[in-house]
Amino acid sequence: MATMKSLIGLINKIQRACTVLGDHGGEGMSLWEALPTVAVVGGQSSGKSSVLESVVGRDFLPRGSGIVTRRPLVLQLHKTDEGTTEYAEFLHAPRKKFTDFGRLIESFMELTAETYEIQKKARLGLINIILFPAAVRKEIEDETDRITGKSKQISNKPIQLSIYSPNVVNLTLIDLPGLTKVAVEGQPDSIVQDIENMVRSYVEKPNCIILAISPANQDIATSDAIKLAREVDPTGERTFGVATKLDIMDKGTDCLDVLEGRSYRLQHPWVGIVNRSQADINKRVDMIAARRKEREYFETSPEYGHLASRMGSEYLAKLLSQHLETVIRQKIPSIVALINKSIDEVNAELDRIGRPIAVDSGAQLYTILELCRAFDRVFKEHLDGGRPGGDRIYGVFDHQLPAALKKLPFDRHLSTRNVQKVVSEADGYQPHLIAPEQGYRRLIDGSISYFRGPAEATVDAVHFVLKELVRKSISETEELKRFPTLASDIAAAANEALERFRDESRKTVLRLVDMESSYLTVEFFRKLHLEPEKEKPNQRNAPPPNADIHSDNHFRKIGSNVSAYINMVCDTLRISLPKAVVYCQVREAKRSLLNFFYAQVGRKEKEKLGGMLDEDPQLMERRGTLAKRLELYKQARDDIDAVAWK
Repeated sequence: MATMKSLIGLINKIQRACTVLGDHGGEGMSLWEALPTVAVVGGQSSGKSSVLESVVGRDFLPRGSGIVTRRPLVLQLHKTDEGTTEYAEFLHAPRKKFTDFGRLIESFMELTAETYEIQKKARLGLINIILFPAAVRKEIEDETDRITGKSKQISNKPIQLSIYSPNVVNLTLIDLPGLTKVAVEGQPDSIVQDIENMVRSYVEKPNCIILAISPANQDIATSDAIKLAREVDPTGERTFGVATKLDIMDKGTDCLDVLEGRSYRLQHPWVGIVNRSQADINKRVDMIAARRKEREYFETSPEYGHLASRMGSEYLAKLLSQHLETVIRQKIPSIVALINKSIDEVNAELDRIGRPIAVDSGAQLYTILELCRAFDRVFKEHLDGGRPGGDRIYGVFDHQLPAALKKLPFDRHLSTRNVQKVVSEADGYQPHLIAPEQGYRRLIDGSISYFRGPAEATVDAVHFVLKELVRKSISETEELKRFPTLASDIAAAANEALERFRDESRKTVLRLVDMESSYLTVEFFRKLHLEPEKEKPNQRNAPPPNADIHSDNHFRKIGSNVSAYINMVCDTLRISLPKAVVYCQVREAKRSLLNFFYAQVGRKEKEKLGGMLDEDPQLMERRGTLAKRLELYKQARDDIDAVAWK
């Protein structure tokens, strides 16, 4: 069966590791919150600090008026063998040992075998030896000020102090700020509620044992500690009541109704404490002597003599230690379940953000190529319809291109006046005899040149869509989120490739337009020439074909013929331009978007490959935190498995 020392020591170890990782309770469910603890609660001047010092057997807590405890103090007591050196350690200063030598040891002649090792480490700079307890008190004050400043503000970030001594029992206590009813000078008006909220955040947890400190010379019904304990633990199964200042009650009064459970019944016995008087504190009366004086008080008291075996700070410490061990035994299965759940959650998040990258160049190159393929898959899903965005390319062909073609200024270009002007200029000094072929060609060439604008606009519109899909694909590729440098390099390489594809596509669509000008469809005009022959052959007095070559009807007919031909060309380009754009841009983007980038990466040296895999510092910090937390959980699980607690 596991010993009390091993069980409480195990919880202390896990609690210290949690605190290092920033998991210090008071802020939602966590492993720290799942660990059974004893929270010391009391109003100002209730004797709370004196009770703690009596349990420890040392005078070490800051004293003064107003709110002295402004940060939770996690006090872990470790019982050592008789005759061993007593010392204290703070979690925030692990290299310092606070001892009770009374002065720094200067001569090796003064050292015992144990203190020799401590002093040897100190001389090597491995640890610092500092006076105790005055130095402990100052360290608590300095560490409090480090977080809260010199003001009277409070903070829920705890100070963790471990004391190793043969004069203590194995126990962990959390000293919380004293409950108060009014704010003092220099404190915000909300300080009263802030302190209560902090204390409540600890004691309302089901794994918290409440040590409610109440002065016996006041009405127990008005005790701040009992009032709060009743709210969060109405059945009293988690609450231990402590009555202080029994020795300074009014003459003729006693606290028997409270101590015997008649005034306010709890499921655990009340314990009476006699603290040192202020005169004893001023005289620096030794805490061991104070414990002896306390025992004598109860043993000789006519009111409390029959309760003497269940009174005093030593009994309270043993009672709490035994109860804490019992609670730990009960809670270990749920703690293990929480640890296993936390391990699964941390592993899942590490898988999501990615594990650390290997340092050899082959593994780095493989990782880069895999990340590129992941991006490429997302990009193709956008194009092929698996993700939204690719349909915008069809929108360019189905809406934007036809709309642009409809807006071309053919009506102005093929107006009667412009046709006459173009035809006359094409004839030169010799007017055409039958049909103005040069005029036709100039009108057709001029009309076809208007198609260059919509053709280039189509190329640019599709290019814009592809660039936007690259941007979306980069942001949607989960694997790339941890590598902002590589994501930027891939985006730049993809956009460079799209620029090349756009240039080739622009050349192709302009060639299609130019091809329409370079060779006209002769059959179209031959059909126009045969239409007059279909008229009645016996028409007499018909004017010769060139009789009206300068009339408006003649030029209007030319404009109509050219317009019909341009409409035919427009229909052809409306079909062929999208084909060319898809072939040169969309198809190439799917086939070879990162081909050039692959070739460049393959030639990079190891240092440059590592530079491409630079991660977001916040992500690296997050992974480091998760890795430490995972190590904590696994170590905690192993430690629990190693303790035969069943």
